[in-house]
Amino acid sequence: MEEKGLVNFFADYLEHKSLFKNKSVLQGNYTPEKIYHRDEQIQQLASIIAPLLRLERPSNLFIYGKTGTGKTVTVRFVAHQLRKVAQEKNIPVKIVYVNCKLKKIVDTEYRLIAQLIREFGKTIPPTGLPTDEVYNIFYSTIDTVKQVIVIILDEIDQLVEKNGNDIMYNLTRMNSELKHAQVALIGISNDLNFTNMLDPRVRSSLSEEEIIFPPYNAVQLQEILVQRCRDAFHENTVEEGVLEKCAAFAAREHGDVRRALELIRVAGELVEREHASRISLKYLDQAEEKIEKDTMVDAVKGQPRQFQLTLYSILSIGVQKKEAIFTGEIYDVYTQLCGKTGMRPLTQRRVSDIIAEMDMLGMITAKVISKGRYGRTREIGLAISPDVCPNILNILEEELGLVS
Repeated sequence: MEEKGLVNFFADYLEHKSLFKNKSVLQGNYTPEKIYHRDEQIQQLASIIAPLLRLERPSNLFIYGKTGTGKTVTVRFVAHQLRKVAQEKNIPVKIVYVNCKLKKIVDTEYRLIAQLIREFGKTIPPTGLPTDEVYNIFYSTIDTVKQVIVIILDEIDQLVEKNGNDIMYNLTRMNSELKHAQVALIGISNDLNFTNMLDPRVRSSLSEEEIIFPPYNAVQLQEILVQRCRDAFHENTVEEGVLEKCAAFAAREHGDVRRALELIRVAGELVEREHASRISLKYLDQAEEKIEKDTMVDAVKGQPRQFQLTLYSILSIGVQKKEAIFTGEIYDVYTQLCGKTGMRPLTQRRVSDIIAEMDMLGMITAKVISKGRYGRTREIGLAISPDVCPNILNILEEELGLVS
């Protein structure tokens, strides 16, 4: 496109009225004024952290539930309300939120503590000091006055996966180094089995209190969508039946409200690109297809090589075979591919664990069936759209060096 044509394109874009009144309402980091269908969890959380207002250290708290069940938005909402009361009453309470998935910010113990120090207005080199010294700087920074600090560690499982149990042991023992300040931890995780990875001492310290967030059902998702879309779009933008189908899509994906909000947002963006005026079911279907493709590609690229090799084995069988696939035939293909790539084969049991992980991520369906006296096996089916499979196979071939 020539320069003049591009200028005209952008000028025309500005002339068209946007469907969106406030797009940020549909984004994951938005905290609404009212949280729907989480009254029980809000009350539990508020009761646990209320002692902060009396300058008493609350119990450490572990919150878990699948992706998109409202964990982060609920914690942020309750923390915001408590912070308002603390400021009005001049109570020295500090609440710090850290997303442990952020690379180059909290991917090491050093960087995490350095980030916490920065939250208190003190600068520190991003690298270079001994970790013990960084802890001492943090202690001296916060221990000047009597105050209670809550550190919210979102996606805490990512922190432990990268750094091991020691970091959690050090964090849960902070109060033994402090005279005036007190620190409480709130850990948030999508991994329901996360605490099983922890040392028993750390587990008991971190999980003094626990709150479980169940998935939303389709009716609950629909109500949340109606409220958010009311604030996000101009009137008469969303056609009848769209939000119902969007909620049904997300309910199928384990009640993930983020998925529902992303679907309707992407559908709106696709409508705008075509200069249409309303979101219809056609655009919702297109949005689902686009998101699945983008999500699967990102998920596959970020996985370890053994995971990628197992997935490649499943897909290479699945695109040729109409009926169910069984664990044994996957393992046969997997070991052959290990020979081609020079990788050391894992045991069949470990490959079965990887297959179970794929099932949890929604890449495959895995059903355990009995074969009588021959034992049990998994019956595997592909959950990835057939349209996306060739693209995923190409990516895996490049990542694994299987391109001839």
